[in-house]
This record gives sequence, C-alpha cells and structure tokens, in this order.
Amino acid sequence: LKAGGVAGVCVDLILFPLDTVKTRLQSPQGFRKAGGFRGIYAGVPSTAIGSFPNAAAFFITYENVKSVLPHGSSSYLSPATHMVAASLGEVVACLIRVPSEVIKQRAQVSPSSSTLRILSHTLYHEGIQGLYRGYKSTVLREIPFSLVQFPLWESLKDLWSWKQGHVVDSWQSAVCGAFAGGFAAAVTTPLDVAKTRIMLAKAGSSNASGNVLTALGSIWRTQGLSGLFAGVVPRMAAISLGGFIFLGTYEKTHQLLL
Repeated sequence: LKAGGVAGVCVDLILFPLDTVKTRLQSPQGFRKAGGFRGIYAGVPSTAIGSFPNAAAFFITYENVKSVLPHGSSSYLSPATHMVAASLGEVVACLIRVPSEVIKQRAQVSPSSSTLRILSHTLYHEGIQGLYRGYKSTVLREIPFSLVQFPLWESLKDLWSWKQGHVVDSWQSAVCGAFAGGFAAAVTTPLDVAKTRIMLAKAGSSNASGNVLTALGSIWRTQGLSGLFAGVVPRMAAISLGGFIFLGTYEKTHQLLL
C-alpha cells in the first residue's frame, strides 16, 4: 500500500506537464486551442488526490494475485502470472483512476476552469456515470499496456539478475521499468488517443457512448495514422521516465519498509 502509493504520487506530480502536453495533442480541438503550453499544471489537484489510492490499489492487487498464482519454479508460467496479476490490478485501480482522469483531462484542455468547477459541472450534467465515462476504454488501454509492460519488466530484471549473479538493485529495476514502459506506451498509443477522445467528448456525441472501435474509426477517417499516434512522443517520454521513477521508487520503498 505505502510503496505503491509513494511511487504513484512521485511519478504523477513530477511528469504532469508532459501528460498535459500529450492530452492537448490528442484533444479534438488541437494542441493550440486546447491551451498550448499555458496552464501546464491545470488539473493537478485531481491527480494529487487520486494518485496515492490508485497506485496503491494496483500494487496491492498485483502482488496478492501474483502470490496466489503459480510462478517462480515454473519459468514458463511466470509471464502468464505477471500478465494476469497486472490485468486484475488495472481493473481494480481504474475504479479510482477513471474519475480522477476524467476531471484531470477536462481541466487540461480548459485551463481557465478550476478542477472543482469542472467536477461540479460534470456531476450536475452527467451525474456519477459522467465520472466513469471512459472506464471501459481506460481498462482496454491499461490491460494491453500491462500485458506488455509487466512481463517485460520482470523478464528484464530476471535477465539482469542472472547476468550479474545477484538480485537487481532498485536503480537497475528502474532502468528495466523505463524500457518496458516506453515500449508498452508506443504500441498502445492508439487506445490512449481513443480513451482521451471519449473522456473529452460532449455529452450526447457518438464518442460519448464510450465505444472504443467507434472512436478509433472516427480518428482514422479524419486524421489517419498520425491521428491514432497523436502525442506518442510525450507519452513515451512520460511513461519511460514514469517507469523509471515509479518502478524504481516502488522497489526502493518496498525494500526500506521490509
């Protein structure tokens, strides 16, 4: 709980400006109209509140599921164990992450509006379900991401441990996390763009229904491949740095607490 929470807060607050740039690049109105480089910390209160419980929920689920599934002695089962544990971790964490993400992204493309004002506007016009708009698309983004990132992270740590003859240090775990996160970020960018469009869509529009395939089809028809990979560079940069800080901080905090 503590290790995951500390890691999540560190990453989300340090890399928030990159996330804002990515969101504005992916927004339907375009980077400049969404705010450009102005108000780069718009929406940060939502992230600050949701970060600790979101990351903690993920790691509690991830570690507990991993502990009850077969792993370790059967090396061929390890990737599957990590995939299942990470996927279930994301499903649970998204219950906390999605409301925070909806408010954060709407604040990022409307820097003149406060986080509290956007929250009250969303609740008034859409109710609680408005806060969970994009839950399915977020899960559909996070599960493939975790299926790539976590088995790759664990495999790289095992390989490095084997090469040097002892368990990896926290900084080495962080390097593995950076590589795994950057690669996973690149291949899942289209799903991230679809998720952003769904969360930012006006109530009643086709994207507001939450259908990922509809959102992807709309982006492909209007913007092509470049639209599907909008924001890929800041996303990869943020998640590579995030993987380094997040997984390194998690390992270090975990070691200190135990």
